[in-house]
Amino acid sequence: MTGITSIRQDAARRFAELGFPTTRDEEWRFTNVSSIAKTQFSAAPSDLNAREVAQFDQSLSPNEGGPRLVFINGRYSPDHSSCQKLPRGIRATPLREANGAVEAHLARYAAYQDRAFVALNTANFDDGACIEIPKGTVVEEPIHLVFLATGGEVPVISHPRSLVVIGPGSQATVVESYLGYGAKYFTNAVTEIVAGDHSVVDHYKLQEEDERSFHVATLQVQIGRDANFSTHSISLGGGGLVRNDINAVLAEGSEATVNGLYLASGSQHIDNHTAIDHAKPHGTSHELYKGILGGTSTAVFNGKIIVRPDAQKTDAKQTNRNLVLSENATIHTKPELQIHANDVRCTHGATIGQLDQEAIFYLQSRGIAKEQARDLLMHAFARDVIDRVKVVSLRARLEQILLERLHALRN
Repeated sequence: MTGITSIRQDAARRFAELGFPTTRDEEWRFTNVSSIAKTQFSAAPSDLNAREVAQFDQSLSPNEGGPRLVFINGRYSPDHSSCQKLPRGIRATPLREANGAVEAHLARYAAYQDRAFVALNTANFDDGACIEIPKGTVVEEPIHLVFLATGGEVPVISHPRSLVVIGPGSQATVVESYLGYGAKYFTNAVTEIVAGDHSVVDHYKLQEEDERSFHVATLQVQIGRDANFSTHSISLGGGGLVRNDINAVLAEGSEATVNGLYLASGSQHIDNHTAIDHAKPHGTSHELYKGILGGTSTAVFNGKIIVRPDAQKTDAKQTNRNLVLSENATIHTKPELQIHANDVRCTHGATIGQLDQEAIFYLQSRGIAKEQARDLLMHAFARDVIDRVKVVSLRARLEQILLERLHALRN
């Protein structure tokens, strides 16, 4: 892995040059990471105490029976993992045990030259997940990657890394779950997905961590010709400061669906940045992000669609909708189109609103209490995204978490 060693060294040098981003950087204008930059983080432990084990077991879906790789503070935990149900020919291993895919793909897509947190991860990751699915393979059950972060008296940091390579004509579902317990910690994650030509890939990310934590993550996706890729990023109130970057590059005839749901309460801050790059003609993309904000929380949505000069016949749609429950909650939304071709169909839009008082009155007139009426309207607003989740066990879990979080979002 000589090439990877060289890349890590180069990434370390690049992070030293870049430093942490500031609010003077356009991409970070509304997200202040000085609390991360000023904190002295230590390396996180790689094992759990008895209380954390019990919490972790309870956090997993009760009918979660598919293949699962578990990482504790960025390091593989064979005791909590289970990969026996993988079809023959598929590799789902920690990066330390991976072979060819690492040299050919790892750190080749998520550029660290101008992204400080990607550079920090590339220079410092200890371990991670590597999934390789050969050509023409259909994986029936979702492959679940679980990243558990724990904190103690001293702030700790971990750098989870994932590489998913889907062969041409294959079909697979990958779920990433980020959980966390304890005091202040920082999870800095990077995931690279390569979807081969004519492949079908469903990806889900659930971020559910401690409200005293920091979470910064980058998802970089390369979508092959005539491939179909979808991702759902769900942040249901976990993490004091959360930043999700999703970048997808489309080839000719490929299709991308990028959806997200974020709930923020108290003083939480959630930032979602997406960039869908139509590099070739006849590409299609659909994007829907919805947010619910309460308390003094803040949220950011910056969605960018790029249509390259050669990407004629592009069809792209982007929508961001936000529900603000408190006068002190703030949302910064910026849908953006960069079109360099003349034969395209692209639309974008953003809305910010409050609960419909007439709808609340109507529900009350039918004997429903005011708080219940508010919960029903918020639930219906969020269900638009959750109903698009195809994994039954994950959708059920999201429903449960959503109902629990709605109470925290009340004024």
